[in-house]
Amino acid sequence: MPTSVEAAKRHRVTAEFDHSAAVYDRLVAVNPGYHAHLRRSAARLRLPDGGAGLRLLDLGCGTGASTAALLRVAPRAEILAVDASAGMLAAARAKPWPATVRFVHARAETLTAPGSFDAVFAAYLLRNCPDRDGVLAVMRDLLRPGGRLALHEYSVADSPAAAAVWTAVCWSVIIPLGRALSGRADLYRYLWRGVLEFDGARRLTERMRAVGLREVRVLPMPGWQTGIAHTFLGRRAHAGESA
Repeated sequence: MPTSVEAAKRHRVTAEFDHSAAVYDRLVAVNPGYHAHLRRSAARLRLPDGGAGLRLLDLGCGTGASTAALLRVAPRAEILAVDASAGMLAAARAKPWPATVRFVHARAETLTAPGSFDAVFAAYLLRNCPDRDGVLAVMRDLLRPGGRLALHEYSVADSPAAAAVWTAVCWSVIIPLGRALSGRADLYRYLWRGVLEFDGARRLTERMRAVGLREVRVLPMPGWQTGIAHTFLGRRAHAGESA
């Protein structure tokens, strides 16, 4: 159960995403590799046969960039895309989608559909959650036995060099551009600070293993985001599978 302080912070962050939803796609469009990196993380789920017969969950779908990445690698799957920001969801829903894609307004920690999904994809979500272990446990429970999880996250705590690059990019590009496009920079300063304060790759993989995920590993991104953006992979254990 989040404290009143955590709940207020969560509400402010959601409100900032609502405010910036209309310009968010324009901002990420200037990030080299943004969409390609999402597709790379989605592809690392290794979903067979274009996702035929599979049910996938996109947690923290935002304006639909991560949903589009899942759809690219699994065009035959059923995709449920979820986000806490009504503004971001409205921007996502305004885009053309096949009938196999559905959007739902909800917070990750409130989802209760155990064993409903063959894979869960969560891009840039976990660091915005006050109870990271709790949300990871929810993701585990939403997966069917053997189902796969991919987290696409910025994580720089293990590398001073990566943290320095992240800070330089934020203050020279992301924060000024965010202010110019949206009229204020609160969300983008939060983004900069939140990434610096987020788990390092070692700590996050420890969290994943602690909630019972198997075959946990972390893979890098190419280009300027090497050491900054990563794919964190895991799998829910099969019934009776030994530790």
